[in-house]
Amino acid sequence: MRLEARELGYRRSRDAWLFRGVDLMLAPGEMTGLVGPSGCGKTTLGRLLAGYEEPPEGRITVGGNPLPRTGYHPVQLVFQHPEKAVNPKWPMHRILREGGEPNPALLEALGIEREWLRRRPDELSGGELQRFCVARALGPHTRFLIADEMTTMLDAITQAQIWQAVRAIARQRQLGVLVVSHEPGLIQHLCTDVVNWNELTGAN
Repeated sequence: MRLEARELGYRRSRDAWLFRGVDLMLAPGEMTGLVGPSGCGKTTLGRLLAGYEEPPEGRITVGGNPLPRTGYHPVQLVFQHPEKAVNPKWPMHRILREGGEPNPALLEALGIEREWLRRRPDELSGGELQRFCVARALGPHTRFLIADEMTTMLDAITQAQIWQAVRAIARQRQLGVLVVSHEPGLIQHLCTDVVNWNELTGAN
């Protein structure tokens, strides 16, 4: 089962395109890096792949089928800023269940402590909150993960712990992962394939 985007286009405005003609394929069990300058459209591409928006041009398929409009989505996106991706009024155990029933082994691998489950987002540090966002995104129905600068704001130890867990889980479950990052060292360490945004879009 592959995640494929064909001839994707997204408008910056009525008369201008942010990008056009984007072709991208993610395979199960592979970690692919995506590098490019700020503001080029990488985050927008991630939102399209995860079904947050429909592409004005082109198509996205999983296993040859269009992205589902209802139910659990097979493509999940983890944002750079976790506080913007959660309901601030909900306890963390309820936030986790948005992705399906949480797996205790997954929570342990991500370093999530049991006592955190009763807390609300503003009672956690940025690193603790991002661990929950990653756990939610790695729910039982997920087949592909889009990691959009998801550890950029975290300290080096937390980054290493989260990526170690994500890489192990991706291998175990044969998940396809798209790693979007401004850190070349991280991309080269994690990914077997690297896609350059300018080459992907044909930009100069």
